Amino acid sequence: MSKRIGIIGAESTGKSWLGSRLAKMTGGIYIEEYAREYVAGLHTPYVYEDVCEIARVQIEQLTRSYESDYVFFDTELIITKVWFEDKWGMCPNFLLEALRENPIDMYLLCNNDILFEQDSVRENGNRREELFEWYKKEIENAGKPYSIIRGVGEERLLNAYAAIV
Repeated sequence: MSKRIGIIGAESTGKSWLGSRLAKMTGGIYIEEYAREYVAGLHTPYVYEDVCEIARVQIEQLTRSYESDYVFFDTELIITKVWFEDKWGMCPNFLLEALRENPIDMYLLCNNDILFEQDSVRENGNRREELFEWYKKEIENAGKPYSIIRGVGEERLLNAYAAIV
């Protein structure tokens, strides 16, 4: 059975970089952030139904069987739940139900100690501390183990690796 690790944090905290490198270090599987790909491909601003579709794909990714000791998810349902609540003040029941059955074994919560880099899909660069605390609260409410990952570059990678082994 794979150990499923959710990598979460505010925007531009190195989640993708960290997930891909941890997968290489462990011989694991890295699941890229679907929301970024989806939103970047839209020709109009995203709407509620778009985020529902993102959530459905994330649920499918989380519940799929993987043949590896480690599977690293670059964002997952907690971030999507916060996105729904922050943007629309509610979260769809199918997502809440999936969160109750949350298959994540551990979270790596990325600290905001990396400089923010704006890009075409990022929208909350000025709210990173608020979102970090919100994600932390959601992880704690889910009763899942987590480690806060700090540092820059190799230090960050080694801190994350130490947290999972």
